[in-house]
Amino acid sequence: MSEAMDFRVIGTRPVRPDGVDKVTGRASFGADFSLPGMLEGAVLRSPHAHARIKRIDVTAALGAPGVKAIVTAEDFPSVAAGAIEGGEGGGDFADLAGNVIARGKVRYHGHAVAAVAAQTRAQALAAAALIEVEYESLPPVLSLDAALADNAPLIDEALKTKGLAEPATTASNLASVIEMGGGDLAAGFAEADLVIERRYQTPTVHQGYIEPHACVGRWVQDDQAMLWCSTQGAFDVRSMTAKVLGQPVGALKVIPSEIGGGFGGKTTIYLEPLSLILSKKSGRPVRMVMSREEVFRATGPASAARLDLRMGFAKDGRITAAEVTMAYEAGAFPGSPVGPGTMCVFAPYRIANFRIKGLDVLVNKPKAAAYRAPGAPQALFATESALDEAAEKLGLDPIELRLRNAVEEGDAAIYGPKFGPIGMRACLEAAAKHPHYLRAKEAGVGRGVAVGFWFNVGLQSSAEVHINEDGTVTVIEGNPDIGGSRASMALMAAETLGVPYESVRVVVADTETAGFSNVTGGSRVTFATGMAVVEASKDIIAQCCSRAAALWSTDQEMVEWRDGAVHPRPGVNVDAQPLSLKDLAGQAGRMGGPLLGKASLNAKGAGPGFSVNLCDALVDKETGRVEVKAFTAIQDAGKAIHPSYVEGQLQGGAAQGIGWALNEEYVYSADGVMENAGFLDYRVPVASDLPMIETQIIEVPNPGHPYGVRGVGETPIVAPLAAVANAVSASAGVRLTELPLSPPRVLAGLDQA
Repeated sequence: MSEAMDFRVIGTRPVRPDGVDKVTGRASFGADFSLPGMLEGAVLRSPHAHARIKRIDVTAALGAPGVKAIVTAEDFPSVAAGAIEGGEGGGDFADLAGNVIARGKVRYHGHAVAAVAAQTRAQALAAAALIEVEYESLPPVLSLDAALADNAPLIDEALKTKGLAEPATTASNLASVIEMGGGDLAAGFAEADLVIERRYQTPTVHQGYIEPHACVGRWVQDDQAMLWCSTQGAFDVRSMTAKVLGQPVGALKVIPSEIGGGFGGKTTIYLEPLSLILSKKSGRPVRMVMSREEVFRATGPASAARLDLRMGFAKDGRITAAEVTMAYEAGAFPGSPVGPGTMCVFAPYRIANFRIKGLDVLVNKPKAAAYRAPGAPQALFATESALDEAAEKLGLDPIELRLRNAVEEGDAAIYGPKFGPIGMRACLEAAAKHPHYLRAKEAGVGRGVAVGFWFNVGLQSSAEVHINEDGTVTVIEGNPDIGGSRASMALMAAETLGVPYESVRVVVADTETAGFSNVTGGSRVTFATGMAVVEASKDIIAQCCSRAAALWSTDQEMVEWRDGAVHPRPGVNVDAQPLSLKDLAGQAGRMGGPLLGKASLNAKGAGPGFSVNLCDALVDKETGRVEVKAFTAIQDAGKAIHPSYVEGQLQGGAAQGIGWALNEEYVYSADGVMENAGFLDYRVPVASDLPMIETQIIEVPNPGHPYGVRGVGETPIVAPLAAVANAVSASAGVRLTELPLSPPRVLAGLDQA
């Protein structure tokens, strides 16, 4: 078992393998790639949030200086409906194609209408401005209330609600309904001594990645194509792009660049099909790079959400019943993360009587995309805010109230399966003992507590382990490195093989070199691809043991792998010295050929992640400004393969969650135009906005992984929204239920108190 293992390198903090390249500028990101004869592309985007396209005339643009090709929806095949499998966020291929380039109708301001390839980007932009488009403007639908209202303008006239008890007969902006429940809700609320009933709201927010979307497309002979791009999933880009282009998957090769952040926002496609069709028409490679404004206006943000929550509590703090209706904005096409939200909303707690209803709602905004634990931060903001209010009204310590309701090993999750070993209680107990929680608060400071949860996923992964002639190790895998996976793969390979970490090199390969792997997302890579690396390393060990046994003329059961070498087992009458990996690699040509280990798997057993956040905040009651005075993130990592990376994930998630809670939101005009499409106006936290974020790693090993790993990348962003809101509410002396807690909103709350 993982608990008993004495690790050599796992749990250490070696220098990150990509660090030097990134700080010196040697690393190549999406926009850095260049090919001979390459053209530059630009996109013509809709000036309307909702309109029919009546006519497109590209005549003038085609005659503009430097122009080599122009594409519209007419250059793309019709794409049949079909579920997108294995990605983060799901969706439908037909909707994906319609989002890449508008087909008959634009559904949001910034929707792609045409694209131009020219000698320079300036020429491409100038030519795009010459394209004549005749629109029939339609009323935009910009909020959940407007979308669900009777006689609301329809964003998709063919869309009928899925998931209803009776099949829908008329079109609607309600894409789907999810319902689940258990127990006797009426009896549970009848038993309650206290009922908390409130509406909680969160805004549309951006993932905040630094690097804009970028790609280079090259259409090769015989309908073969190549893509270089910034992505979280090269294989997902391949399947999505091939589907949109009507090409076989095998005809497209995707080469991932280094990635300057994604957080779920780079799990889908925008520019890639455009660049390839432009390349096909021009006969030259085409690079396309989004401006920052385009990133905000035309790529997927995290959903705005509205949660109507009711929870019942006994005097001792036990939750007797809970119900919630969760409405999430999907954007212009179906597919908000309301599904994961319904799984997470009550997951940390034992609740016998519950009802959950999730609504996926279309609005005239960009199609929503994943953002770290997609759907969970909005969901737990509501639950954890209600728990905080209940603790206050019942006179209970907020951690104690949560401990009295916390799920444990063997409990059935709200969404079905039973929990294995989990760190929920361990995180709460650590929080209760933490110096942050025990120290006295400054005058006027409020202290907030919140729990975070993400179920984590496994999915498909592949890996190869190559042993070089000198005994060094090369690991080949297909998952772009966003959260330190090169280091974690190297550590797990080194641990399994018994070799120094420094002798292992990890290569993130293209779709023709690496075996298939699902997207880098959902906190799956260190767990699932790490499992593949371990299995491939064990394959190497088995080959080495077989070769040594043959050399020593003994059975393979009579030898063992220990300390990076094959040894005769104790008591075996073999006069032989141990053979190291270097020894065996050097003799590979005489002992069966190169040492190559492989593994491909569909990983099961991803252990869920739990966290607890503590936040101290001070409200200036004259200005409404909030100052975060202290913040602590505690989380179960299963086993921290590289603790520094884990701490970075906890700190990064906290920073993003604090921004979501206090500052960040998309601001739209009445016409559906985003009015703060840049980091000067869309305000993410900077260093001066934050205290030092303290971290504590809890380790409850996950038995589903050979080294106890459970994903850590998603959970850190879930709890901060409620932790901050609870602290702010305590400092302000009024319960605040709508984010962000900007100065105007805080002042409005104070005025209503």
